[in-house]
Amino acid sequence: MTATAPETRQGTAPTGPGSQPPGRRERKKQRTREALVDAAFTLFAEKGFDATTVEEIADAVDVSSRTFFRYFASKEDVALTFQEEQTRAVMAALAERPPDEPIMTALRRTVVEIARACERGELGFDPDRFQCLLGMMSDSPTLLAGSLEHAQKKQQLLTRIIAERMGTDPATDLRPHVIAASATCGFQAASDVARRHGDAFGSLSETIDQAFAILEQGLNS
Repeated sequence: MTATAPETRQGTAPTGPGSQPPGRRERKKQRTREALVDAAFTLFAEKGFDATTVEEIADAVDVSSRTFFRYFASKEDVALTFQEEQTRAVMAALAERPPDEPIMTALRRTVVEIARACERGELGFDPDRFQCLLGMMSDSPTLLAGSLEHAQKKQQLLTRIIAERMGTDPATDLRPHVIAASATCGFQAASDVARRHGDAFGSLSETIDQAFAILEQGLNS
């Protein structure tokens, strides 16, 4: 069974049964938000993350800095929209994995699938934006810290999804917490190796695959 990621544009309104199409005001807000993200990544690619200012991002869209802060809490928040899209895609794809698939195998295949989609520009991902984000995290300790904080916050959601797959209660079962933490650490370790050592272990998706293979096989082997 092949998992399919949802629409990856940040903030896109649902279109499933019973949902209402967004009104004109919401569509305008969404266009402004997307324009800010597009402008930000254009500037990030040209100038780098640290050299780009909120004022420059707002000016590129012809809005005020005050308007910018209605949509984003910070410059880091804009840069990490891509990571948020990745996370949503991973959570959705994991929920679609076969229920009898071992949990670490399901996690490995899901995370590698989404990483490959980011690299290849599949499932709605922009590969240039993905590479831009990876480069910025190598150059900016502030953004890297924000990325790690984001992953930590999402770990609780991942724990719940894992518990549901296992048919257990995370309030009384430690296993979903340990598995979620291991998956988070495996991804972060692979990302760190990719940033520090370039292509020594292959592409990022290949490095992630190797990291999760270690987890899947067991650390004592």
